[in-house]
Amino acid sequence: MEIVVRLDVMLAQRKMKSKDLAEAVGITVQNMSLLKSGKVKGVRFETLARICEVLECQPGDLLEAVPVAD
Repeated sequence: MEIVVRLDVMLAQRKMKSKDLAEAVGITVQNMSLLKSGKVKGVRFETLARICEVLECQPGDLLEAVPVAD
């Protein structure tokens, strides 16, 4: 299994730019971009909670476990 970040989908649904979300959450635009692309090895629960608060969603709306093709 691998974890896929669906942040871009939620941003589109909320009609919000990642720059605005980064500002509201208190992280850099670069870190938001890395998170959005899934190129991070981890995310602090505090950051995830703040993202969910701003986007009015649950962590499961942002993260999805998908099988890895062999």
